[in-house]
Parts: sequence; structure tokens; C-alpha cells
Amino acid sequence: MQLAQKLQQASAWPENASGNVVFVLDARNRVELDLLRQWISHQAGSAACKSVQVAVKLADDRKGIDASALQPELEGDDETIIAPLRVAWTLDTEVIESGPRLRDLLLGDPRQPGSRRARKILAEQPERMHLIAGQPDTLANLRARYQHKYHRESRDNRASFAIFVARQAAIVLDIAERRLQGSRYKVPRYVAESLRANRSYNEAVEELAQQSGKSKSELMREAASYMKEMISTPSTFWLDVYARFNSFCLGLGYEDRIVYDQQAVEEMRNIVRDHPTMLLWTHKTYLDGMVVPKVLYENDFPMPHMFGGANINFAGIGFLVHRAGGIFIKRSFQDNQLYKVTLRHYIGYLMEKRFPMNWSFEGTRSRLGKLMPPRYGLLKYVLESCYANDLNNIHIIPVTISYDLIRDVEEYATEQTGRGKGAESLRWFIGYVRSLARPMGKVYMDIGKPVVLDKAPDPEDSLALSKIAFEVAVEANRVTPITFPSLVAMSLLGAAPRALTETEVAEDLDRLLHWAEERNLRISRDFNRSYAEQMDGLLGIMIDEGIVSRYDEGPETVYGVAPEQQPVASYYRNTIIHFFIHKAIIELALVKASENARHAPVDNFWAEVDNLRDLFKFEFFYSPTKEFHQQIRQELERYDADWENSIKLGRRGFTRLLVSMRPLVAHMSLLTYAEAYSVVADLAARLPFGEALEEQDCVTQALKLGRQAYMQRRISSESSIGKLLFKNGHKLLKSRQLTLEGDEKVMERRKALARELREILRRLEVVRAISMANRATIDYEAPEGQNILLEESLAPAEAGGRSA
Repeated sequence: MQLAQKLQQASAWPENASGNVVFVLDARNRVELDLLRQWISHQAGSAACKSVQVAVKLADDRKGIDASALQPELEGDDETIIAPLRVAWTLDTEVIESGPRLRDLLLGDPRQPGSRRARKILAEQPERMHLIAGQPDTLANLRARYQHKYHRESRDNRASFAIFVARQAAIVLDIAERRLQGSRYKVPRYVAESLRANRSYNEAVEELAQQSGKSKSELMREAASYMKEMISTPSTFWLDVYARFNSFCLGLGYEDRIVYDQQAVEEMRNIVRDHPTMLLWTHKTYLDGMVVPKVLYENDFPMPHMFGGANINFAGIGFLVHRAGGIFIKRSFQDNQLYKVTLRHYIGYLMEKRFPMNWSFEGTRSRLGKLMPPRYGLLKYVLESCYANDLNNIHIIPVTISYDLIRDVEEYATEQTGRGKGAESLRWFIGYVRSLARPMGKVYMDIGKPVVLDKAPDPEDSLALSKIAFEVAVEANRVTPITFPSLVAMSLLGAAPRALTETEVAEDLDRLLHWAEERNLRISRDFNRSYAEQMDGLLGIMIDEGIVSRYDEGPETVYGVAPEQQPVASYYRNTIIHFFIHKAIIELALVKASENARHAPVDNFWAEVDNLRDLFKFEFFYSPTKEFHQQIRQELERYDADWENSIKLGRRGFTRLLVSMRPLVAHMSLLTYAEAYSVVADLAARLPFGEALEEQDCVTQALKLGRQAYMQRRISSESSIGKLLFKNGHKLLKSRQLTLEGDEKVMERRKALARELREILRRLEVVRAISMANRATIDYEAPEGQNILLEESLAPAEAGGRSA
């Protein structure tokens, strides 16, 4: 009964058809073929035109299309209509609620049943069967599109034209079926076949053939193996499996609901639909690659194609990711021109067809918490593809992925001390997944404003590429949310080695949050301002993880960060450190200028601002100098509209300005970096006369010197001992030409840099002292007596002060 109703609901025949109709029947088996023929014949009596039926299997795009049966039917006149038909099967309620089951893995996708399974569904659940008609078109239009695309006549290329028509039929049928199944199942079809037929690709291969001396056919056979390796083959079933797998892994330690802005997701949907798009996300953990797909899948968003490193293309995971939109490419292929040409055209095809690309633009997990310098390789290659394919209005959308707590941080902390990173494998991954089964709070996904390119830059324009990457990084930082654990880590590290009472922690959080709100910084949408309640929530998890220690046997409960946990706590602090860098630079520059307040204090202040900006240029992203100076002025004007005249008043003016700048953040933000750089500078200053300093030697020796300095308490924290910190310290030396063999002048400049960093460490202690004194006051104006005390703390250290 239901079958008869379905046959009547919609007509298989094109409306207002005046010419002959060629029905292209996409049937997997005899049952589907019979259903389609019944559908056609059910209303054939009312049709005024003749028809012919051609069965062409279009479902499996891993194989080439056999369109030989269709070829003779394409010889008709221009009014002949090509009408594609298909049978679609939906899931039953049980499978929709449970997700893919093991039996589906064994028996196959229930949306693609074999004959026996199809008959059973028709008998027991006929409502799951749907008759689909793709948008019909005339031969005249199809011939015109073929000629425009390939610049050749369809009548002279009958076999090629038949395959083209079959591919068009598959496309319109997929569009019609997605209205039933959902937009999340939009996937590219017959990619390899489309590439092999692409005129531009063929011209590029012919050019390579002339250059290499190989025949074109030989190169095309070689390219076929590359296509098989790199081209992702997503399908409805494996997209469902991947979605369930992602939810399972994330759900082991995190709350089920990822925190994101629904409106931002909808805006991104519109962008992706209308423009070539890249989604570039920040990278903190292996789980990042699961967050974006999970959010998009749950929002019925077409699955983006994700570039994956060869390190995760191992048994099981590689198989799954490859069938869910993952693209694995060789780590090195600069000398393989055919591979580069094939990859470039594959990327161009996906972008042109509005399949967004997504990957981590840092290229690796951030071992320090803050945004890492972008890797240009993939961005360069995708933009080259856009350039070669003349794509316009390219949108690059920064996506920030954040977590309350991260399982990987323990590994990062030990890795930075010099221990090697283990190799990824299926066995390693199983152990990693098991380790996730502990409470870690929430996951956050924030979407930034797109960086829009009218056209892709010239592939040789490296400056344009770096500017694009910089814009993406700045926007990614802007939309990174301030979370409760990051603020707690910042507060406790700023007080370390002291512990803070519960009231002091709450006051610190209140001041930091108030400061962030005044500047319209991104604050987690789920940030709970009931700090007392949070003490047993997220802070309780941090205590359970050993990141924060709590002592409650005295008159008051106090919280602190144990020395051995400071590298871990620093990671969470670093996720938001970029918000505070301008203020930290201001504080240090004010202290510096106050120490020579009688001689051009304002000029001294700006000189030190620029010096600090240059000193930490390998750690943070800054605006161009003019804009950066304006941002510094704006921050100072929030505290004192007449700040320049206040500085001219001398040390008392400086002190009043510093005291009013609660919360002070320089010691919270920059101490780790200054101590690490001081270790590297001292190492360089100790070198024998004329000796060069290579990066690897620098890191190896700095790890040893840093450990010694920490044991002697010449640096305050183990978080200042790390490979990446020392590498950036070496970059600083190199940028100042202090790593090569040199004369006495080079040696003196190395020693001068070491002295400069020791002075910065002293000034950070001054800021810390002022911050501690500020805790004794409730209002922002300190008592006069306290100001005198603080003025004394601003005095320069005596010779022979702190040394790393």
C-alpha cells in the first residue's frame, strides 16, 4: 500500500517535456532497478513524449563510470531531456539514535542495502524507501557545458561526453538526495576522473612530459597512484562512524556540549556555500581535529576536507580519517613535480566546488600554550592552487579551539626538558584514548572574522603570504576565550612561590576579569563568575590533576602552584598571555624610565617600549609599529589621560601611575620568557673568545645551565627551562648577529645583552613587589606612605644583582 502511495506522490517524468526523455537509472541492484521502472511506468500513460531507460551505476565513485550504454542515446536532438532517477534509503529510528553499529560495519551501510536487505526493508519498513529525481536537463545545455569546460565538441568525443553526462547525473541526484539525508553528506564525486579529464591538468602533465622525457601516458599512470593515495573518499556511512568516534573520544573527559556561538556557525555556513574557503584552526592537542568535524556534523554542515600529517596515517585511524574527508600527503615532495601538479589541481578542484579545506595553520601542537608561529607550507600550496585556478573572493576563517584542561600538557612539560616525543601508532593511540577518561571540563570553539582575499597572491610573493598568515594569527588570538583555568593559573603563578587565600584568588580573578571586560576581550561564554562555587568545580579538577595544591588545615584555605607543576600551569596561563603583553611592556617601560626620570623620561619610556617589543618578537604577534604605539597610548590613557605629564613629574608620578594600573601583569606574563632568554644570553656570554653558537648546541647547553640556575634559585621556575624557549632565545641572538664567530665587540655585545636581561628580571621583581603591596589596599589609590615605600622599590639594583 505504501509503495503505491510513493509511486503517486511525485512523477518521474520531467514537467513540460516536449522532446524525448532519456531516463538515467542509478540502480545498485535488481530491486532498485525494478522500483525505478515501476515509477516510470506508473505515470507513463499521461506522458506525451517517448522515453528510453538506461541503467548506469553511479553510486561507487571509486570505480570509473561505464557509460557505454548511455552513449547511443546521446545522439538525439537538442530538445532531448536527460532525467536521472535513483532510489534512496533512510535509516530507521533505532540506528539514528544509536549511530553506526558493528552489524552495519559487517553488513554494509543500511542506506545502501543489497537486494535481499532491500526486499526486507520494503516488506517491514517501506517508509524508508524514497524515489529521487535529479534536476533534468536538455542535451543542448549539456553539450554547451561540455564544450565550455573542455573546449571540444561532444559529437567528436562521444565516449568522453557520455561519461560527462553520467557525472552530471550523479551530481544532481546527490543534490536531490541531500535534501532527504542532510547537507552533512555533501561529498565530492568522481574526483580522479574529473582531474584526468581536466584540460589544465592535462596541459600541465604534457609540459612535464616534455621536460622529463617521459611519455604523457606514463606520467598519467604514475599520477593515478598519487591520486589513489591522496584523494579522500568520504561516504555517508564513514562520516557517521567518524562523528560517533569523535563524540566518543571527546566525551571521555569533556562535557558533551562544545561551547560555541550558533550564529557564528551559521555565518560560516553562508561563507562556505558562496566562496572558496579555508578553516584554519589553532592546535593544542590531538583532539583538535575532532572538534571542528563534531560541531559541523551536529549542525548539518558539509564536512570540510582536512589535511593530516603522515604521523597519524597508521592502521585503523588512517583508514577512518581517509574515508571521512582526511587528505594525507607526503611530508616532502619538493622535487616531485608530478606529485605537486596533481595535488595542486586536486586542491583547486575542491575549492572550486566549495568544499572547504581545514587544517592546523600552526602545523604542530603548541607545546607552550600560546599561538605558535604559522607554518606556511600548506597555506602556500592551497593559495597556489587558488592562483592557478583563478579563484576569487577566497575566505580564510580562523578557528580557535580551547579547553579547560588538556591531557597532552603533561607530555609537553617533560618534552620541553629534553625528553624525546614517542612515535604515533595504533597501540600508542589506544593508550592515549584510555588516558582521556578523566574529568577535564569543557571544550570551546570560537570562529573569527574571515581574512578575505580578492585573489590569491602570486606564488613567488612570500611577503604577501606572511602578511596573510599574520592576519590569521592575530584574529585567532583575538577570538581565543579567557577561561577560568587560564585566569587561575595566571593569578597563582603571579604570586608563586606564595600561596593565596580563597579570598585573594577571587579578588585576583575579579580584577583580571574586570580588566578584560573593559577592553571587550573574548571571555568564555560559560565563564561562571561565582568564584566561590568554582572552587569545588574546575579548580577542584585542577587540584585533582595536581596542577593546583590546596591546604585547608590552617585558619584559612590557601591555594598555590607547586614548583614541579609550574610548567603545566604556565601552559594554561600562556593560552591567554597575548591579551596582557601590551600592559606588561608598559609596566616594565615605566619602571625603566622612572630610574632616569630627570632625563627625557617620555623618550626613555618609548625607547624601552620598542626595545621590549623587539626583545620578545619571536614570542608574540604585534601590530605594525605605528598601530602598536597607538595601542600603548590607548592603554595608558585608560589610567591617566595626562600620562605624559605625570611621567615628567618624576618618580612620584611614575609610582602613582603604576599603583593605579591594577592588576599588574608583567611578572605574571613575561617572567618565564625573560628568565629563559637570560639563560641563553648568559650561555653566550660564557663562550670562549670567538666561538660560534649553533642552535642545537645552544638548546642542549641551555637545558643544563637552566637546571643549574634553577637549583641555585637564580631563576624562579622550571617553566623557564624549555627547548622552544631556548630556541627562540637563540633566534634573538641570531637576529642581533651574536651567534657567529666574532671579535671582542661581539663578546661585549653578548655580555651587554646578558646584563640587559638581568635588569629586566630585576624590574619584574619590582613590579611583583608593587603588586604584592597593592594587595594590602582595597581602593586603587594607595596611601601616601605606601607610595613612598614603592618609590624606594623603584630604585635601581646595586651592582652585582641577580644573575642567571
